Amino acid sequence: MSQATLHTARIRLVPLADEHLDHEVELDADPEVMRYLGPARTRAEVEEFHRRRLAVADQVPGLGFWAGFVDSDFVGWWILEPPQRPDQGPVQGQAELGYRLLRRYWRRGLASEGARELIRHGFEDLGLTRIFAETMTVNTPSRATMASVGLRYVRTFHQDFDDPLPGTEQGEVEYAITREEWLAGRSAQATSRG
Repeated sequence: MSQATLHTARIRLVPLADEHLDHEVELDADPEVMRYLGPARTRAEVEEFHRRRLAVADQVPGLGFWAGFVDSDFVGWWILEPPQRPDQGPVQGQAELGYRLLRRYWRRGLASEGARELIRHGFEDLGLTRIFAETMTVNTPSRATMASVGLRYVRTFHQDFDDPLPGTEQGEVEYAITREEWLAGRSAQATSRG
């Protein structure tokens, strides 16, 4: 199964491709966008990350990175990728959710809109059983997005970094939602509307 093109009310999510590299360079060059991820990246560094991002689509059918567009404007990317570390649990049935948006599109609800669609896609179309997301404990905007799309706090954990960012001492957090929780939430929403 190859990656699907997805749509929300405002966003078209297309599988990441070489034609999106310049957009990725713009995104990763912004120090504010990269604040909780590491230093802003050069074009050469982004090219290496781009190759790794494309390779995610080869790991588990249907998973990967998506470039997001509102009309014809690139706004950022979203991801569903298989777990990479042993402490994230088994690859089978799971995916990690992520998103990164250009600063001019922050605070418009786009991160959560795209994330909701990837969660729906993961559970309905790909048959996943659990979707999780991680960020630095101090990254309150990303944590708010995770909570707004139905993910719940699971744990705080610590990793070793060669060049830790400010706030690293407070650790990383994991949020998650299971397919059963997602279905129950959808059922509750349908009941409240009816």
